[in-house]
Amino acid sequence: MTLTAWVNGEFLPLADATVHIEDRGFQFADGVYEVIACFGGTFLDLQAHLHRLEQSCQAIAIELPCCLAELEQLIRQTYQRNPYDDAMLYVQITRGVAPRSHLIKAKLQPTMVITSRALPMPSDEQITQGVTAITLSDIRWKRCDIKSIALLASVLGKQEATRQGADEAFWLDDVGHVLEGCATNCFAVIDGALVTHPLDQQVLGGITRDMALRLAAEQGIAIEQRPWHLHEAGLSECMMSSTTNAIMPVCKINDQIIATGKPGAVSILLRQQMLKTFEALKQPNETN
Repeated sequence: MTLTAWVNGEFLPLADATVHIEDRGFQFADGVYEVIACFGGTFLDLQAHLHRLEQSCQAIAIELPCCLAELEQLIRQTYQRNPYDDAMLYVQITRGVAPRSHLIKAKLQPTMVITSRALPMPSDEQITQGVTAITLSDIRWKRCDIKSIALLASVLGKQEATRQGADEAFWLDDVGHVLEGCATNCFAVIDGALVTHPLDQQVLGGITRDMALRLAAEQGIAIEQRPWHLHEAGLSECMMSSTTNAIMPVCKINDQIIATGKPGAVSILLRQQMLKTFEALKQPNETN
């Protein structure tokens, strides 16, 4: 199977796609990224992803290599050149290539890479039984609202979760509030309301997070965006969201069994509604 990537102005076989050894993404993690789901040729919230990518570039003063309309077409072309019906498109933009120095001494030409892979899906067991998580003190930098490629802390967190036999790690602030996961946003159901940490510099504004809140509102579920912790009275469910997980029930965190230890009604409902949204994207649409 031959896969194709877009690298700095041209489509190349993935096996031949490379960037310079002095690219600042490689040497400093000086860049940003997006992961976008595509179902049968229709992209999920593509404009929201493009807007967040633009915001991330602006936040670290990287000039987009092209306008958003052109970038959208490149993403679509990358999807079309690869064999996956349901795909995960990855866009990474770095500041570019320069002799290694912390100080940026000249305006650089940004590096842009776009790849396409099969969209990973949770297992049937994870869906029916829920997943498990651990909590960790937040050791990340203090601009988690930027979708930076500086993911070392999240890599370490995922490795620790796996070492402890869990599926995800949730970051806690200094007073024990649950912020988000290594690669997910997280929610609780407390006294019937869907609760999640508000968007600030500690939390990334997840595109799937936004969808979950929108679907909850449509279903008449009360929403509270506020700091929360795992030992609040009335906590009956936990769940996490991401492009690849949609909504996933979390039934155990550390040694704490959440309610009955099975996926709860709200997480099941939101997952069903989200999957309906995904399935609708696969219907023929001349505007795709």
